[in-house]
Parts: sequence; structure tokens; C-alpha cells
Amino acid sequence: MTAPETPPDAVRVLVVEDDPVAADAHALYVGRVPGFTAVGTAHTVAEARRILDRVPVDLLLLDLYLPDGHGLGLARSLRAAGHRVDVIAVTSARDLTVVRESVALGVVQYVLKPFAFPTLRDRLLRYARFRTAAGEAGGQEDVDRALAALRAPQPAALPKGLSPATLERVAGVLRAAPEGITAAAAAAAAGTSRITARRYLEHLVETDRAVRAPRYGQVGRPELHYRWVSGPDGRP
Repeated sequence: MTAPETPPDAVRVLVVEDDPVAADAHALYVGRVPGFTAVGTAHTVAEARRILDRVPVDLLLLDLYLPDGHGLGLARSLRAAGHRVDVIAVTSARDLTVVRESVALGVVQYVLKPFAFPTLRDRLLRYARFRTAAGEAGGQEDVDRALAALRAPQPAALPKGLSPATLERVAGVLRAAPEGITAAAAAAAAGTSRITARRYLEHLVETDRAVRAPRYGQVGRPELHYRWVSGPDGRP
């Protein structure tokens, strides 16, 4: 995919993602954020290099696991060649060693799959604020303020009565059920009561990490099914 026209002053983003459906979805996400435009998509390291050689790019939205190499290998070679493109890693890799290596290579943001549009929008807007910081710092405060633009806010405290451990357990059950799951089935899988499971499922819905919809059976009232918002790549 190649964008037909780039608005002036827009941040030009190249989406590097091996799944074509996910790549197109990520590019659509980028286009929905004011001040950003997707100038193309690449599905391999080689394709990304070819596009970078002929198209001005400000920011890579970079998957780390690509068919012909690791995304960090691409980032490393770009840095060695003096390429100034910035990088936001978009990946399912949860290894903190990979996170540390990403930071060492100058990756400005690290977005874990699965994600919903608001998460990517937040990271892109934070990057835009960091990118537009200009002038000379008057002191440490100004430097800290510029760097703080990249940092996501601390997660909000859980509602009273909810625990992080149980939330992670219920979320794991939900992620493992791509077709959706009822509160009763989630309770059985997570080892909680149905009422408890439903509280956590509703919290995931309220925080945009899950959706719920009624399903109609042959008899009786419809039953609520909950489904993890898996993001455009469809991976749990």
C-alpha cells in the first residue's frame, strides 16, 4: 500500500508488519490520528529497506518478528548507516531483554499486541509532542518535560475489590477464547465465582480491552458473551 498524497507537515509513517491484513489495519489507524499519514506498508525487512531508500519516512511502526529478519536488526542497521528515522515497536514480544535492547537502539515507544486504536493513538500523539519540542532547555525541568511526553501515564488504580492477579487470570482466559466466552465459562476456567468473573469481565469492557454482546440460543433469554479486543492483527 502506498499513500497517494502526503499532507504538508504530517509525520510520515511506514508500517512494517508481516501480516498484510494487520499492516493495512495499522495504516488505517495511523491515518485516523491527526498529523500522521501512512506512506506505505512493508511485510519484510527487505521491502522496508527498498521503501526507505526511495520514500521520505519519519517514523517506523515496526513489528519485530518478520519473515526475513528481526525488526531490531533492521533498526540497528539503520542507526549504523546514520538513518534518523524514529521507531515505534509494535509487537507481541514480551521479553524484557528485547525491551531493553529496543531502548538501547533508540526505539521511542513499545506497543504490545494486542492493542486497540486508542492505545496506538495515545502513543502517536505522545511521540508528536516529543517530536515538536524545540529550543534550548532552560534547565533539568525542561529536559524532563520533553522526555515525559513519551511516557504513558501510570495505569489507573483498579476499582475497589478487584485484584491485579485475578484480573490477569480472567484476562488470560478471555484472550484464550477468540470466539468469546460467558461469565460462567470464564469463572470455571479462572477458578472464581460467576459473579466475580463477571465483575472482572465488565471491568475489561469498561477499559476497552473487551467487548460484550448477547447471543441468542434456541430457548430462554440471550446470554452475554465477552470477547477480548484482539487488535487488528488478530493475535491473542
